[in-house]
Parts: sequence; structure tokens; C-alpha cells
Amino acid sequence: MSELRPYPKPSYPQRIKTAVHYLLPQLAVTRAAGWLADRRWGVLTTLAVKTFAACYKIDLAEAEKSRAGDYASFNEFFIRTLKPGARPIDANPDTLCLPADGRVSEAGAIENGRLIQAKGHSFTTLELLAGDETLAAQFSDGLFLTTYLSPRDYHRVHMPCAATLRRMVYVPGELYSVNPFLARHIPNLFARNERLICVFDTAFGSMVQILVGATVTASISTTWAGIINPPRPQTVLQWLYPAEGADAVKLEKGQEMGAFRLGSTVINLFPHNSIRLADTLRPGTQTRMGGLLGERIQAV
Repeated sequence: MSELRPYPKPSYPQRIKTAVHYLLPQLAVTRAAGWLADRRWGVLTTLAVKTFAACYKIDLAEAEKSRAGDYASFNEFFIRTLKPGARPIDANPDTLCLPADGRVSEAGAIENGRLIQAKGHSFTTLELLAGDETLAAQFSDGLFLTTYLSPRDYHRVHMPCAATLRRMVYVPGELYSVNPFLARHIPNLFARNERLICVFDTAFGSMVQILVGATVTASISTTWAGIINPPRPQTVLQWLYPAEGADAVKLEKGQEMGAFRLGSTVINLFPHNSIRLADTLRPGTQTRMGGLLGERIQAV
């Protein structure tokens, strides 16, 4: 698992590259990207999808729509669905599955309420959870997994286990890119960016799954509430959900729960002594939705 280690002083080119991102008009760029990605330009859209897929080596054969011309807009391509069985889900009720395709950014123990962002950088659960002390306390000595979705990855996010949604919190914030370079150079990146916090009841205890916004991530959506942003209000918004009844939101292991319009980051939080993360979850490790995330810690 990860440990906080000093990070070498960035070079001059690295400082310049980071400064450019600080100065970038994030919201304007993101709005423009969202508008362009929603346009239906026929042959031009098909050409853009073909070019993007070739540049990023995307395997369209595993998608339900396997031809570039099947996508009316770039956004349809971003949130493409996969063919049934493309991501097998382990049915074992004592294991959890990975929520997304991507790469492990960091994973491990939350120590004294702090999560590793990258070598030399950490942030607190309290910051990440928008100052909610009660919620943060539930995970102060727990475990976390941060998964980075690159532009080439499948952009839908799924459930690690069967769960009941209890709260959803939209937190306004910055729209910095969340690529590995900036994760190493912008302090508190994930706790500063716009994000959607989803709190679930599960057989493993309370679980949080956070969808983090980023530059040109034009929107985040959920299967129960649709597109959450835009609009982008400048205040924290919260929705509460019942545990039972017609308005309860219950999701099965491996079921889709949300999507990004272009890649971003998913952060999972688990309480202390509830699960054991898979040994394979090291920084840089490729993840495939449905693969092993961890297993229940059996009571002695």
C-alpha cells in the first residue's frame, strides 16, 4: 500500500506546465468542450471518433456500438456501453469489484484521517467530504482506492457491491485536470475539484463513492438522478434517500451507477476493519471494471 514520501522539487519545465493549468480558464474550456461534444455533425463526428479511437487505441469491438459511424455525437461515444459479458462480475458476496476501467492512482490505509494523493501529497477525509465531520469520522482509519479514468477508458462507473443509496452531495469546486502529472503537482487536487459524493449502506458497512470532476469533463450523471452538472451552482447541494420504500435507490454489485462525459477520477472509501484491498492494487496498475477490489474481513 502507499505511504507518504517526500516528493523531489519540481523542475522548471514542470513548474511552467503546472502554472499553465492554474491559469487555464477551466469553466470556459469545459463548457466549450461539452458544447462541441454534444454536436451532431455527421461525417465530421464519425471522423473525430475514428481519429480519437485510433490515437488512444480504443477497442470499439467490445462496445455495443462497434462502428464509429454508430455514434451521433462525441458524447455518445464517451459514454459508450459495452457488450453484455465484456466485464464479468464476480458473484461472490464476500468480495467487492472494481468500479471502473482505468488505473490505480493510489490505494491503501487512511491514516489519521489523511489519504495519499500522490508521492509527497496528501489530503484529509474532512476536506474531501466537504467538511462533514460525522461522515469523515466513519472513515478516519479506513481504506481508500483512487481510480483515474483516462480519455481512452470506458467512462461508466459501477457498484463495487450491492448497496442502498442514502445521501448524494454535490460539491462545487475547481476543474483542474486530474491526470497523474497534476496529481503530483497540485496540492489537495481531489479535495479542491468539483465532485459528487454518494454515500451507501452495504453489507460491508458504509461506503462512499465519489465522482470527481475535471477540465473538459463536461458533466457527471447518475442512473437515479440523470445529469447532475451542468448547471454548476456555487453552493453545496444534498439529497437524502430512504432505506426502503418506493423512493429507495438499491443497486446490485456491478450495476452501473454513473458516468463521466470524458475521463476523470473515482474515489472509494471503506470503514476500518471491514475489507481487505486486493494486493494487486498498486499505483499505476490497470483496472478493469468488475475485477477484484477486495474481500470481506471475516470475523474471528
